[in-house]
Amino acid sequence: MILQAGLVLSFMLWVDPSAGNEFRFASYISDYMVLQKEPAGAVIWGYGVPGAMVTVSLLHQQDTIMMKGTWVKGDSNTWTVVLDPMKPGGPFELMAEQDLGSENSTLRVREVLFGDVWLCSGQSNMQMTVSQIFNSSEELSSAVAYESVRIFSVALVQAWQELEDLPKVDLQWSKPTSENLGHGSFTYMSAVCWLFGRYLYERLRYPIGLVASSWGGTPIEAWSSGRSLKACGVRKQERLPGPGFGPQEHSVLWNAMIHPLQNMTLKGVIWYQGEANRFINRDLYNCTFPELIADWRQTFHVGSRGQTEELFPFGFVQLSSFVSEKIQDEEFPIIRWHQTADFGYVPNQRMPNTFMAVAMDLGDKYSPFGSIHPRDKQTVAYRLHLGARAVAYGEKVIFQGPVPKNIEVLAEGKQLHLTYSQPIQVTAQSDNIFTVSCCNNSQCKWLPVPMDTFSSQSLSLNISSCHGVPVAVRYAWATWPCDYKQCLLYNPASTLPAPPFFACISHLQGTAQKFGMCPHLS
Repeated sequence: MILQAGLVLSFMLWVDPSAGNEFRFASYISDYMVLQKEPAGAVIWGYGVPGAMVTVSLLHQQDTIMMKGTWVKGDSNTWTVVLDPMKPGGPFELMAEQDLGSENSTLRVREVLFGDVWLCSGQSNMQMTVSQIFNSSEELSSAVAYESVRIFSVALVQAWQELEDLPKVDLQWSKPTSENLGHGSFTYMSAVCWLFGRYLYERLRYPIGLVASSWGGTPIEAWSSGRSLKACGVRKQERLPGPGFGPQEHSVLWNAMIHPLQNMTLKGVIWYQGEANRFINRDLYNCTFPELIADWRQTFHVGSRGQTEELFPFGFVQLSSFVSEKIQDEEFPIIRWHQTADFGYVPNQRMPNTFMAVAMDLGDKYSPFGSIHPRDKQTVAYRLHLGARAVAYGEKVIFQGPVPKNIEVLAEGKQLHLTYSQPIQVTAQSDNIFTVSCCNNSQCKWLPVPMDTFSSQSLSLNISSCHGVPVAVRYAWATWPCDYKQCLLYNPASTLPAPPFFACISHLQGTAQKFGMCPHLS
C-alpha cells in the first residue's frame, strides 16, 4: 500500500496563533474566497487590539452594499460579524477597518463571491490530486473554465489542544488552475473535492467554494473530538495500533484542521475515510462515524452563530475495493456496513440528512498508488453530487442504488425471494456475490448461493445447498466483490450500484436473533 510517507515527516505540533494584537482576518479569509450565500449569513472574523472598534464593509464597484460594526474582545483579541444574507454572485470587495482613535488600520479582501461552501475531509482517497486520477491531463487543462469554483486547502498540522485559527495553509483561496489542482501526489488540491464542486456548479450555475482538509492514513479517531469519542466508549490512548502512515492520536486533526474552521458558514460536508479503521476500533465505527457527524454539525452550527444549519447535509464515500494478501475479507465489508450505522442505506434514523456514494465497484487493481487508491474519482464525485442534489438541494433525483425491501423463503425452503425498492438490472453473472447463513444445531456457516431468476424489481436465489435453517443473507460482502463497474445489480436508469447489505430473513427473525446473526433489523 502506497501512502504519502514523505509528507508524514512534514508536520509539527503547533500552539494557538491568536497571541498578539495584530489586526488581521482569520487565516482562511483571503482574496478569491467564496462566502456562503442566502439564506445564511457569512461569518467574518479576525484579530485586533482589545477594545478597538472594527467596521466591516461589503463593496461592489466602490458602492457600499452593507456595513457591520463590532468590538474586539479583550479576552481573545478577536472580533466577529455576521453579514446579511446575500444572493449568489459577485465579485465583491470585503473591507475591515479598525478604529483606535488616532490610529486606524484597513484590511481588504478582493474578488469575493457568494455561493455554497463545502468542506471536504478524510484520508488519502480524499487527498489524491487531479494529477493522480484517470484522464488527468484533460481534467487539468479544462479547470480554468470553472473560475467560479474556488478552492482552498488546509495544511497538514496536528495539535494536542483545540486551535482557534489555522496555523498554516497549503493553498489560499484560488481560482482553479492545472498547477494548484495537480500539485504532486497526495498534497493539494483534493480531486474528489474539486470534481464534486465542479459537478455541482454545472448543475447550479452559481459559485461554489471548496475547502479541503484531509490527511492520508488517518483513523476517524484523529478527526473526532474527545466528546464524540467518549460517547462511543473509545478509551484515550496516546497512539492507536495502526500502520502509522499518518497521525493516529485521538483528536489531533480535529484540533488543528477542523476546529479552526468552526466559525465558517457552510452548506455541507463530504467525507472519504475508513480504510485506516480496519485496524483500529473497527467494530465501533457504527458509533464513531455517526457521532463525528453529529459533533461536527453542532460545532459548526454554534461556531457560525447559528448560520450553518444544525443538520447540514453530510455526504460520504462508502469504501471501494482493495487487493491485498494481508487483508482479511471481513474488514472492508464491516467498515462499509458500519458507515451506514448498520442500516445499509442513508439517510436513516441514526444518520439523518446524509447521502452516500457507493464505490465498491470502482476497484483499480493496477493503480500505481496501490489498489486501495482507485483512480476513477470522477464516478465517485458524480455519485456524491447526485446525493447532494437530492439531500442538500431537494431535487427529485435517484441518488442511491436499489436495496431489498422484502425477503422471504419460498418453494419449501429451496428458494429465497428478494423484492427491491426500485427497478433492478442484472449486469453480470456471479454465483458467490450473494451468501446465506445456514444454521444447524447452533452452528452457522455462510454459503454462496446462485441466482435462479430475476425480474424488473425482484430476484430469486437458489438456497437448496443450505441443509439447515437459512437465517440471514448478505450481498457483496467481500473486500473485492466485483470488477470495475461489473457488480451484479444496478438501477437501470441511474446506473447506480446496489449497495452491500446484511439482512435477516424476515419470517425467521426469531431464529436469526437466537443465533446472533443480525446486527441490525431494518
